[in-house]
Amino acid sequence: MGLLGNTVINLYSIALLAIICFHLQRQNEKGFLQYKIYAMMVKTTMLLLLLDIAGRFDGRPDTLYPLLNQAGNFLLFCMNLVMPSWWLLYVYNQICRDEKKTMRLFYQLAALNCVNAAAVIVSLAHGWLYSIDLKNIYHRGPFFFIPIAVTFVMMAGTYVLIVKNRDKIVEEYYYALSCYAIPPCIGIALQICIGGVSFSLNSSVISLLIIFFRIQSHIIHTDYLTGLNNRKQLDMYLEKKISTSTSHQTFAAIMLDMNHFKTINDKFGHDEGDNALKVTSKLLRSCLRMEDFIARFGGDEFCIVLDISREEELRAIVDRINQCFENYNKSGKHPYELSMSIGYDIYDHQSGMKSGEFQKQLDVLMYEDKQSYRARLMPECLMS
Repeated sequence: MGLLGNTVINLYSIALLAIICFHLQRQNEKGFLQYKIYAMMVKTTMLLLLLDIAGRFDGRPDTLYPLLNQAGNFLLFCMNLVMPSWWLLYVYNQICRDEKKTMRLFYQLAALNCVNAAAVIVSLAHGWLYSIDLKNIYHRGPFFFIPIAVTFVMMAGTYVLIVKNRDKIVEEYYYALSCYAIPPCIGIALQICIGGVSFSLNSSVISLLIIFFRIQSHIIHTDYLTGLNNRKQLDMYLEKKISTSTSHQTFAAIMLDMNHFKTINDKFGHDEGDNALKVTSKLLRSCLRMEDFIARFGGDEFCIVLDISREEELRAIVDRINQCFENYNKSGKHPYELSMSIGYDIYDHQSGMKSGEFQKQLDVLMYEDKQSYRARLMPECLMS
């Protein structure tokens, strides 16, 4: 494929990434490190695609072609490890969710990229990685495969990191993260076998699209810590359920508040408090059906919305939730117990209640259950 064909394909990929950039600018998650890393992945790929176009200006040594060819290939080789570095950083941040640890890894990867750039500069005089002859024709060097091998090692290492830490990754994100490396690896393999076509970079665009549709667009409506739906998504979902409910077909909702969450935070630290929230969200999801809606309402409160119109069915689910937490506490996995105060009700279509009013009603019922819980707990404390 010639210069024109590669240019058209690369510009098409750049246009797709520009659309992603436009949507990223409209999101409210710009302060999150995850957002910043993904945005840098997109922008870096756009830059590399432009450099790839420049690096394909072979021939015509009496024009500007040699300048574009030299500059494009030099910068491409210098930035060879940038994309796998961003990817490793993105995955690491998904796993540890700690900005300080992520930034420490960032500096280590930056040092690795500086070493790579220095190696490219040294190799220029010897043509180890590539060379451009007097006719302005690009040639692969004898050690051309080394940066490709390093890229594969970094991608493979990142994949191992994903698999080994599956339990720390939000379930909805796991498969998207696992699939990310497949298109670029196929692209690199094709580019080794078929020179003259920019397979690797354009296949990376496919991976970025997978991440955007499966993760980045999802975080708008997702709680960052637990992976559940957030308050905004809950409000939208409740409004939809209320507008479509009838006197014959309505729905139910459950409001839950963690007992002793402040004590867990104060006694065991905020990291353990965060872990308690994650465990609670997993326990709640394990008690529900796939189609049931669950959101983190805020702080240590959760809300569940169910397609149930009968009170005995709703009560059975509440009992199941309580039993689930009792079983977990018997396992003794943590030095504290997890339990919930629960308010629940079936939405009365005839009442005409709006979303906020129904939430307040559930909150009152939950508060009454918390008061009963404290009353039951008081004699136990006196006896101990």
